[in-house]
Amino acid sequence: MKAAVSLAVVVSALVGCAGDVDEPWFLDHDRIVAVRATPPGGASGERLVLDALIGTKGAPTHVATPEVATVVSPPSLAGVLAPAAEGWVVTAPDEATLAAARTELGLAAGAPVPVQVGVAYSAGTLFALKTVWLGEHRDNPVLEGMRIDGTEPGSDRVSVAREVDVPLEVAADPLAMKVNWLTSCGTMHDFDLPAAYLVVEPDDPTDGELAVVVRDRATGGVAWRVWSLSAP
Repeated sequence: MKAAVSLAVVVSALVGCAGDVDEPWFLDHDRIVAVRATPPGGASGERLVLDALIGTKGAPTHVATPEVATVVSPPSLAGVLAPAAEGWVVTAPDEATLAAARTELGLAAGAPVPVQVGVAYSAGTLFALKTVWLGEHRDNPVLEGMRIDGTEPGSDRVSVAREVDVPLEVAADPLAMKVNWLTSCGTMHDFDLPAAYLVVEPDDPTDGELAVVVRDRATGGVAWRVWSLSAP
């Protein structure tokens, strides 16, 4: 596992990634779709394991641990992040260390402490920032109420008709949750709403993947699901 990258490298690389011209819902390109910490927040002594859903052009998405990671902020908590057998892990420190970090960040006593972590993939060509919370336990959201064309998907393989609106649904309060639907098969509409729809147009690929990512705005938690999608 590679050593942690410097703050300057992560920040400059993130700025350089701003020129992506693909549609935000387009899955078939090299990208970090979402970064997850499990759990997204931890009390003293808890371990938060980092991974991400990675898109790769011409290949299926996959879940991977960061190749490189570093604490971006606050610098005083750089030591909470370390490589381990399961990948890069943030370990929530003792209360005295958290209290000092609150003072550094101007937070109230007992407040959860945000730690911003930079992660890199694909030999340093893909970068993202992830905020985890230390000082209290938090959980990732649970995906519920998923429907594809009105039916709860019973497997990870889904078929849809061509040239018709295919409704997509996930149970999520848009005020509390941020939802993103993504695909490499067809054209996505309303991709950032709990209720979206997909159309496989004549010029669209007829095989690929469909994914939904749900982010909890309050806890920083993330959940996703990916299906193999075809339009025979």
